[in-house]
Amino acid sequence: MDVFSRTFLPAAADTGLATQTVSRHMPIFRRCVGSGDATVLVARCSRPDHPVGGDYLLLLTHRRLVVTQQTRVLHRLRLHLNTELRELSNVTWSPDPRSHSVELAATAVDGLRERFLIRTQHPKQVWELDTLLHHAFRTRLRTPAERLVATIGESPAAGRPAAFRPAPVR
Repeated sequence: MDVFSRTFLPAAADTGLATQTVSRHMPIFRRCVGSGDATVLVARCSRPDHPVGGDYLLLLTHRRLVVTQQTRVLHRLRLHLNTELRELSNVTWSPDPRSHSVELAATAVDGLRERFLIRTQHPKQVWELDTLLHHAFRTRLRTPAERLVATIGESPAAGRPAAFRPAPVR
């Protein structure tokens, strides 16, 4: 069993998705996500700017964001969004424990601003979702200078041994 399969079902179970729903969307997710990519989040979501557009299922892995749509009338599945995380810009999310939801927004490569509203059952799940999103997007949002650990060929200043100085956390 590959990494995606091992992590997808537990992530779907954490959000309370029915097995039937997950199995319907699985062929689309399989085509979009590699077998070595671990699942971070699987959740039902809606689009606040298109309330009658149908039901959406969001899959977040360490490398990709995939969103599928199921139409309301004929229950047909279609791919709504399939992009690598590094291709997204201006990624924001705002947790709201009073309404038990998190709004995720990002600008795709084509310039369209995508907004998704993820509802949870309990306020505690809002903060768990906030932590997952922070974990998925925080390393991608750092500047390259912050990720620099060492440079080959630098000599320590004034003949002293180099001291360890951690990068500032933002």
